[in-house]
Amino acid sequence: MLYDLIILGSGPAGYTAAVRASQLGFKTAVLERGPLGGVCLNWGCIPTKALLKSIEVLNLSKSAQSYGVKLAPGAEPDLAAIVSRSREVSAQMSKGIEFLFNKYKVEVIHGRGSVLGPGKVSAEDKILETKRILIATGAKPNSLHGASTDGKKIIAYRQAMVPETIPATIAVIGSGAIGTELAYFYHSLGSKVTIIEYMDQLVPTEDADVAALLSRSFRKAGIQVMTSARVKSADKSVGGCRLEVETKKGTEFIDADVVLSATGVVPNTSNLGLKEAGVKMERERIIVDKNFMTSVPGIYAAGDVLPTPALAHLASAEALCCVERMAGLDVPDVDYANIPGCIYATPEIASVGLREKDAKVKGIEVSIGKFPFTASGKAATAGEREGFVKLIFNAQDSRLAGAHIIGAHATEMIGGLVACIGMKIKDMDLARTVFPHPTMSEGIMEAAALACGHCVNL
Repeated sequence: MLYDLIILGSGPAGYTAAVRASQLGFKTAVLERGPLGGVCLNWGCIPTKALLKSIEVLNLSKSAQSYGVKLAPGAEPDLAAIVSRSREVSAQMSKGIEFLFNKYKVEVIHGRGSVLGPGKVSAEDKILETKRILIATGAKPNSLHGASTDGKKIIAYRQAMVPETIPATIAVIGSGAIGTELAYFYHSLGSKVTIIEYMDQLVPTEDADVAALLSRSFRKAGIQVMTSARVKSADKSVGGCRLEVETKKGTEFIDADVVLSATGVVPNTSNLGLKEAGVKMERERIIVDKNFMTSVPGIYAAGDVLPTPALAHLASAEALCCVERMAGLDVPDVDYANIPGCIYATPEIASVGLREKDAKVKGIEVSIGKFPFTASGKAATAGEREGFVKLIFNAQDSRLAGAHIIGAHATEMIGGLVACIGMKIKDMDLARTVFPHPTMSEGIMEAAALACGHCVNL
């Protein structure tokens, strides 16, 4: 049997590619060794958000009195139920992928696969022939030198999402999305949390103002934050783990029952036969052209296996572009300068485009509008006044170049600003757009008005 396309992996890149390829008339198969949906649906985006929703309900219950609502005293987390709900949500989403594959007649082949060369894929004990191959095998947790994971004392995100008990103390190495979200999760469950970040600010990829507010918020809540800190070694014992941390002040030792290593991910490209097939890679990441074809004709790649940001929505966008170009469609390039990023702790963080410090480094003159939620009527009524909207406009043409939001519902507001950047919207366009009142999203209009000197509320 000859396939038009065989996809290795069923995560956001894999399932997006499979469904779209089938819609375009390709005879498509997906080779997957685990549950459908990859890390995102099973051990990443979806289950973490389910965990954090439980925490949101818990914290709201604890603060009900401040909203004039009397609840029975002692709202407490039911850890087993929280974890169970998270797993059920993941399973439900995985079944959704199965439904889509059945609907669009995508064949699923369960098992471990590898590339034998152009047009040939090994699936366990079978050899499959295909016109095209797409590598979409995603990524796995990075292992930090000196503090490698063992699944017990030093854990990665998978173990962190299914705890059997709440540790009294936990140290989190790394403050990207994974580290920040899980640090907030464990803090809300009652753990004493220490975040250790190698860079000079929390959430290093975010705007400095956003990072500063998050740091203040976490410290106020009782989370210890260490920046410009490097973990040199980890000494495991029966009682837990002692980390030797190098800081600007000298060497410090952090004791914790459990250590979460959240230092990023590495691509799943080993043992796939890629090097043997002649696929060019750098540091285990696959190099592709603008059509997502590798150095070997007929072999493509998308998602976390590429040297692009490891984001589920970007993986889907890459896969969509890849498959549609396979079919000969004239579609635009993926705009890597306009890809949003989100962190779902409290306060939430969402951003896209240019940061203020990037503008300074590049010598780009900008105008900035920053609207605090302390001035928002909706934020006041909701009791969620922490945070702000910060918009960055290119001073030369007044077009929106960057957007940074920290606060309640930030992740729901960023999508419209991604569209605004793509459509080259200007500051006055946003300032004159009528937003509904009262909403958190009014902060976008107010920030734009501040940038062009037209704000009436500050």
